[in-house]
Amino acid sequence: MSFSVSGKSVIVTGAAHGVGRAIARHFLDRGANVMFADIDEDALDDEVGVEARAEGAVRYFAGDLRQKLAVANLLSATIDAFDRIDVLVNASRQFVCSEPLDTDADGVAQLLDQNLLTSLRVSQMVARRMITQAERAGQNEGITGSIINLSSIAARLTQPQLLAYSISCAAVEQMTRSLAVALAPRRIRVNAVAFGSLLSASLVDAMREHEEFRDTIIAHTPLGRIASPGELAETVQYLASDSSAFITGQVLTVDGGRSLLDPVGVPAH
Repeated sequence: MSFSVSGKSVIVTGAAHGVGRAIARHFLDRGANVMFADIDEDALDDEVGVEARAEGAVRYFAGDLRQKLAVANLLSATIDAFDRIDVLVNASRQFVCSEPLDTDADGVAQLLDQNLLTSLRVSQMVARRMITQAERAGQNEGITGSIINLSSIAARLTQPQLLAYSISCAAVEQMTRSLAVALAPRRIRVNAVAFGSLLSASLVDAMREHEEFRDTIIAHTPLGRIASPGELAETVQYLASDSSAFITGQVLTVDGGRSLLDPVGVPAH
């Protein structure tokens, strides 16, 4: 199968809901061993509890990954379950609207902590584990691991109501490039996927409240539709697979051409 991830051991953060859950389930369906990680233990148990207790190719970890100890415990749980870590997908992300002139409600510190710093800490600890397991195996060539971050076309658009989200996404993209260069000598690839509108639960809810929302998004998307979470998951799978072995430090845009038009005032989520 093209872009195979069969047999790879994968951690997906933010895997209890939405895009993270879709990505984790996509990897599992394609033969990977997957650790679903999230702070919402009830949702994790509802999603994969039965499968995890069957001790197959899926486990889940519930914890606040903003805490260093929780990250260490996530790594330990993954190694105990699957013996190694091949892929990390930082899909844990938060979205809030901002009040750009209100220092108490601009949301910047909140989203930098959740969307940037948490992903950075998890990436650093996972990368060290990838390096260690390659050294122990005497692996001197080939890819040691792949780290994939999620961003948004909001990083490149100017929308004041998305101040905090835009800043956090732009920071994630720079983190991706910096880590890619730092980890390249260790043969760990780091890439990101920047997406436009997806048929996530939050967007579906928003379109229920505002019937014109769907038409507005579609009108500003050259391909004329809204993507499914599965289409994003396919792109993430490609970056996790050996088929992208010579790709690192890149931000792949999956938005149906929407960012090419750059319409002011059309929300990018």
